[in-house]
Amino acid sequence: MFSKNLKYYRLRKRMSKKELAAKANVTAMAITNYEKGERRPNMEILKALAAALEVRVADFLAVRNDNIVFTHGEFRKNSSLSSSQQDYICESVEEYFNRFMSVVEILGGDVLPNAPACHSLSLSQDPEENAAALRAHLGFAKDGPIEDLIGKLENKGILIYECDCGNNNFSGMNGFVNDRPYIVLNPKMNPERNRSTTIHELAHLMFSWPDGIDEKEAEQMATAASGAFLFPQPDVLRELGVRRSAVANDMIPVAKEYGISMMLLVKRAELCGVISQTVAKNFFIKASQAGWRTAEPSRIGIERPMLFEQLVYRAVNEEDISVQRGAELLKVPYDKVLAMCHFTEV
Repeated sequence: MFSKNLKYYRLRKRMSKKELAAKANVTAMAITNYEKGERRPNMEILKALAAALEVRVADFLAVRNDNIVFTHGEFRKNSSLSSSQQDYICESVEEYFNRFMSVVEILGGDVLPNAPACHSLSLSQDPEENAAALRAHLGFAKDGPIEDLIGKLENKGILIYECDCGNNNFSGMNGFVNDRPYIVLNPKMNPERNRSTTIHELAHLMFSWPDGIDEKEAEQMATAASGAFLFPQPDVLRELGVRRSAVANDMIPVAKEYGISMMLLVKRAELCGVISQTVAKNFFIKASQAGWRTAEPSRIGIERPMLFEQLVYRAVNEEDISVQRGAELLKVPYDKVLAMCHFTEV
């Protein structure tokens, strides 16, 4: 619908209503009315809005499915995101999953596996128990590294979307699309942090959280469960040994194997009693001085959600949609879709 599309493209351009109004030669109130669906612009204004936002008029007219119900998770109370950035994330989620669900409907709803039951796991005060319960609930082995975490979760019916909201402090959010869980990640984060964030958001989705729980406590519990999920205690002891007197370079390959940062590995080593609090503190001081708290070097490959692309290419190859429609759904050039829909022998 026009109102939702206008708001989405305005927020994507990081433009206020007043700024857009000035560029399109209308009033800020007119923009408000357009976005509320209370007024519709004529073609001249529509073209002016499109030019200001650097989109096509057709982009404003893209159909939205009114039967899709979104339930967005709440942003942290101490979030550094502005209200417009928060709005953009929600609008971006809705725009993306409208396109996603279009191809799902074309191929048939059974192309998506049933997602694990949400808010169904009992919460323990022991993060090791929570991590073990979450692994079991998702059908993962009780220990060992998990490669291609995002791909594995997509295959279990959990929707994942990357959204660049222009704020590097944004890590992730969760919610539901027609009762199916989704997770939003920041593509600007490194792969290790994205993996940790993914499980953090999963913990919020899968556990039954007590009413009225303090937000800070809930965040700490989700973070602790995430670390224990990615690097379970049995693995910590097996890979690092039961006792160490220092953090050494031979730990780096372990961090790489488990797809976690050295910051997380050392924290897990401390929590599992492998190293002392003093050894861990000394490492964290040096890591902070090296800028690792915000920008630790990545040691693993990028993991990206691929399910949407795969479904679109499948629909094109099965001639359920045209190449042009596939390009519109993915918002990529026609030639890219065409290239993916022809098998080249090697």
